[in-house]
Amino acid sequence: MDRFKSAFTWAFLIGSIALMFPVTCLLWFVSYPFDNEGMLVHRWLLFQGRYLTRMVPLWSFTIEGTEKIQKDQAYVIISNHLSILDIILLNNLGCNFRWISKAENLRVPILGLSMKMARYIEVERGNKESVLRMMEKAVDTLQKNISIMIFPEGTRSKTTATLPFKTGAFQLALKTDKPVLPVIVEGTGKVLPKHGYRFSSGHRLRVRVLDPVFPGSFRTGDHEELAVVFRKMMVDELTMMRKES
Repeated sequence: MDRFKSAFTWAFLIGSIALMFPVTCLLWFVSYPFDNEGMLVHRWLLFQGRYLTRMVPLWSFTIEGTEKIQKDQAYVIISNHLSILDIILLNNLGCNFRWISKAENLRVPILGLSMKMARYIEVERGNKESVLRMMEKAVDTLQKNISIMIFPEGTRSKTTATLPFKTGAFQLALKTDKPVLPVIVEGTGKVLPKHGYRFSSGHRLRVRVLDPVFPGSFRTGDHEELAVVFRKMMVDELTMMRKES
């Protein structure tokens, strides 16, 4: 039965994305002359995330704290990373942001082209020049008052433990004087863990938005120290969420 549910879920997710892709192309074509930042396509991808989150019957989903997000404020949004499903869930935040994504994702058929049309920012891990270009594009995006979404762990955790944070997100916050918005995802690693292909059912998926932290409250200008501080904050919150479950 679990194998059947998993196959159905994969078919539903892939089929839905494929069916929505022509609309993505149409929106990009119509908005291209006046929408240099990919706003319209991004909004459509957010809708897809909300739709897919709520239509799959394998899990229940709740999101908390979205009232903390100010529409006229750009953030460096950071989240823990347990599963590829995190991307779908985080699109439920509904705000104007651009993903920073590893280059491999932008090579995936349909998904990669959609991300390019939404002006998401790619980075090739281990390539210093690519990292510098990513940072330049991210700074430019934040200065245009558009948020950046990034997984500071850099990759999905193989377990439920949170990996050490890389410092790029905190360098961006310090350089642009933008607040960091921590977001916690819980439950996705049990539904579809890293390198897993079979969905499991009966889990509760949760997203919790924490209070934004403005640069004036950082208490340090050291991006490495900030990475440690924010990781501890998010690990503590994640531990509390797991106790609540």
